[in-house]
Amino acid sequence: MLDQLENIERRYQEIEEAIADPSVGADIAQLTKLTKERSSMERLVELYRKYKSVAQALQDTEQLIETESDEEMRDMAKEEQRSLKAQLETLHEDMKLELLPKDPNAERNIIIEIRAGTGGDEAKLFAGDLFRMYTRYAEMKGWKVEIIDLTEQSGGTFKEAVIEIDGEEVYSRLKYESGVHRVQRVPVTEAAGRIHTSTATVAVMPVAEDIEVDIKPEDLRIDIYHSGGAGGQNVNKVATAVRMTHLASGIVVACQEERSQLKNRQKAMSVLKARLLAMEQEKQDKEMTDNRRAQVGSADRSEKIRTYNYPQDRLTDHRIGLSVHNLPKIMEGYLDDVIDALATDEQARLLQSAGL
Repeated sequence: MLDQLENIERRYQEIEEAIADPSVGADIAQLTKLTKERSSMERLVELYRKYKSVAQALQDTEQLIETESDEEMRDMAKEEQRSLKAQLETLHEDMKLELLPKDPNAERNIIIEIRAGTGGDEAKLFAGDLFRMYTRYAEMKGWKVEIIDLTEQSGGTFKEAVIEIDGEEVYSRLKYESGVHRVQRVPVTEAAGRIHTSTATVAVMPVAEDIEVDIKPEDLRIDIYHSGGAGGQNVNKVATAVRMTHLASGIVVACQEERSQLKNRQKAMSVLKARLLAMEQEKQDKEMTDNRRAQVGSADRSEKIRTYNYPQDRLTDHRIGLSVHNLPKIMEGYLDDVIDALATDEQARLLQSAGL
């Protein structure tokens, strides 16, 4: 690993020298490319240089321990030795993580689709619970939440919710939520007190840049209709809701949350591009975790990434065998402990596969 870091530092120095060259500065495209490359390795080079500095300090301290005759000075040097060794260990771990390949979607905003699965009205109630959990988590993070489509039904149930979340590290935090979520609890309508099992599906997709997805006008069919509210009643006398069908892929997107037809068009297009990007990424890499079809599955009760067990006040994430309690707090948006555990597990697997 240290040989690899030495090569990276050498390349970093070459880039800095090139950027300082006036002929390179006159070539905007070349300058932009080099600046971006330098930025991508800046953190790693900084860690490596600090590592070398601490390693040299440790070597000097150990030499002092061997040669120093004063007992008090030797004790002080040994204390310094312990501190420097701890610093080296921390820096070594930080460098290993920094060497891991970066997720190209890590800094992107996301679109989340939440749909009721099996379980009738209880599944629709659970979909609403997940919608509130994610929006509250986003609020606590200071992220911006925009509702794109919300199919709310009578009794506070949700058949479907599509939202966009914008902010720092949104995708890198919420990408783990993709999949089938299962709930076990006694429905409010259950007179006999029996526990029911229901599901909802969650798909997390990175927002696509315009240059990444080319949609030809002839591949689109756009229908305009009146917005509807809970129970299906008409809530808008002017037709502003938009249904967008991508004929080539068969993807259908609807948006009716804005009063402006133009804004609904823009939001529907954003969702369509995100879905098409996810499909394209699936073709390029079958193991991409943001593949929407893989995320959602069939919504059968047996397919799940996580179970919310209300009678036992327990959330279980089946991917890493994690069980945590205080379910009401989690459903209020306090997800960091669960997400941190998933991120740590992912890092460990990446380190193992990279042989670091």
